Amino acid sequence: MRITWLGHASFRLEIAGEILLVDPWLTDNPMLDAAQHDAATKGATHILLTHAHFDHVSDTLTLAKQKGLTVVGQFDLMSHWESTENIEVIGFNKGGTVSIGDVSVTMVHATHSTSFAGADGPNVPGTECGFMIAGEGRTIYVSGDTDVMADMQVFNDLHHPDIGILCAGGHFTMDMRRAAYAAKTFFDFKTVIPCHYRTFPVLEQTAEELIKALPNVTVIEPEVMDPIEL
Repeated sequence: MRITWLGHASFRLEIAGEILLVDPWLTDNPMLDAAQHDAATKGATHILLTHAHFDHVSDTLTLAKQKGLTVVGQFDLMSHWESTENIEVIGFNKGGTVSIGDVSVTMVHATHSTSFAGADGPNVPGTECGFMIAGEGRTIYVSGDTDVMADMQVFNDLHHPDIGILCAGGHFTMDMRRAAYAAKTFFDFKTVIPCHYRTFPVLEQTAEELIKALPNVTVIEPEVMDPIEL
């Protein structure tokens, strides 16, 4: 399994023969140089979306059309794009599980917001979510943008994720302290990878507090386009 951070909340997951782009934000992503875009998306098979904010979704339609990728996400937005954009989609909802080859993806709750700009103001397609991604005998919890939730205990009881990709930058999502609380209180992670930080000055710039709070967990501060082998 290989996990590559593309900056902000964007990841490339190579798992069980699939290459999944999670919330791929390429254009104007201040952490990802334009010269890295081709390498970031090479061989991709699917796009997984947690919600519709620009820093998660702005490159989705272009990638789907140019590379023939199937977009996997919340039913309302997927149905809208299937009918208006002529792309391949897998639309499902919270609590549902879909198979992508030998990878199992379950949609789980998140607490945030979701919208994208429209001619008459913001469009609000569906709701925000996270994912449990299982393959190769491992399970990754991708939190999406969220705060701490008691629901996380249920997620752990049902899915037993050993890897947590957690938003932790604060301001728009939980910060390092809250992400550490979530990891300690609700999960039994072996590995935690923070994200949604460092991108802008308003966000936290280091995971030091998270690392100190989780002495029995391997916390990996990712570097853009530097693959993590697990």
